[in-house]
Parts: sequence; structure tokens; C-alpha cells
Amino acid sequence: MVNLELHAFQAQMDPHFIFNSLNAIHHYILTTSTDMASLYLTRFSKLMRLMIANFNKEWVSLEEDVEALELYIQLEQLRFEPQFTYRLHLSPEITHQFTLVPPLIIQPYVQQAIWHRILQRPQKTGGRLEVFIGRDQDHLFIQIEDNGIRGDLQPASYTATQLSRNVAIAAERLHIMSEKHHMHASVTEQEILDERTQSSGSRITIHMQHITSRQLLAG
Repeated sequence: MVNLELHAFQAQMDPHFIFNSLNAIHHYILTTSTDMASLYLTRFSKLMRLMIANFNKEWVSLEEDVEALELYIQLEQLRFEPQFTYRLHLSPEITHQFTLVPPLIIQPYVQQAIWHRILQRPQKTGGRLEVFIGRDQDHLFIQIEDNGIRGDLQPASYTATQLSRNVAIAAERLHIMSEKHHMHASVTEQEILDERTQSSGSRITIHMQHITSRQLLAG
């Protein structure tokens, strides 16, 4: 588990993501977009702080995890602003301050949706990413929807290899946590079809038992 946590942390601290983010900040500074450079740098530093603070924790609050997730999406959107918009919605049934989730699970699936599907659209505008977190009785579910297409990333490329590795690490960590804490966790992938039954996107759903800090302390 410790080894998987380290690999998950390394996946989130992807050197290409860090390099590209710093390059974007550098670009905004050189083009005298000081407000954008400041915004980008603030979000980047907050994300790094959250990643480092949460990397060796077994549980974090959903509030913390969603904050890190949204910072990541915002940074990618700043780099590819014309290409996609996003919406992140939490059901009011969830008390996100007290709901607990394993960290480093959701973000790899969002990263895959952006890089492997949305950015592969032939049109370089109109991409859509939606993340909905809801509750079904005693289960928490996270739905990640996009209107991208199956990308033609080269199988041997760094990006394709890294995306597959990141998702595999997240899935393995979720499986171990599920076995250890009887979370009944699962991940399903579904193709979204339009009215002509043609593919119009993908939906990833992560299911797990709804666990609160009170339950964990009681256990």
C-alpha cells in the first residue's frame, strides 16, 4: 500500500504537468499578462501544497480532494482554454467536510478524460467535462462525463503510457482500500450515445461506500 501511495503521488507530480505549468506561467510573464501569471502561480502553488500534504494519508475529506481536483482542472483549462469548459457539481445531500475518500483516486480519471478524449477532438473548441458527485443511500458515486473521442495517442508515447499507468495505480489503490475497509468500491466505464445511437462521449463512474469521519472513528 505504501508503495502504491508513492507511485500515486509520483503520478500526480507528473514532471510533464509541472514543466508545462511552469512554462505557461513563464509565457504569461513574458507576454506581460501579470494577472494571468499571478492567477496561474497561485493555483499551481495551492495544488502542490495539497498534493504534498495528502500524499501519505489513507483518507482525506471530500472537500480537500475536490479542492485539489478543481485546481488541477483549472490549470489545464488555463492552458487549453478554447478547447473545453468544465462543471463540477456536488449533491447537497453530501456533507463534503465530513465525507471521507481515499486521496489520489479521482484525478487520474479526469486527467485521462481531458488528455485522451477531449483534447483529441478534431474541433479545437466545444469540449465539455462534467464531474458530478452524489449519494445513493449509503453509497457515494463520482461520475466523470466528457464529449471527447477515443484519442489516437501513440500507444508507446509518454502521454499514453503515463495515463494508463496513473489510472491503473488509482484502480489498484481503490481495490486495496475496498478490501481493507469493505467499501464495495467499483469503477465502470460507459459509452454515451446520442439520439442517432452514435458515440458522443464517455462516462466513468466510481462507486464506493459513503464513509464519514464519525464512522471511521467509531470503527
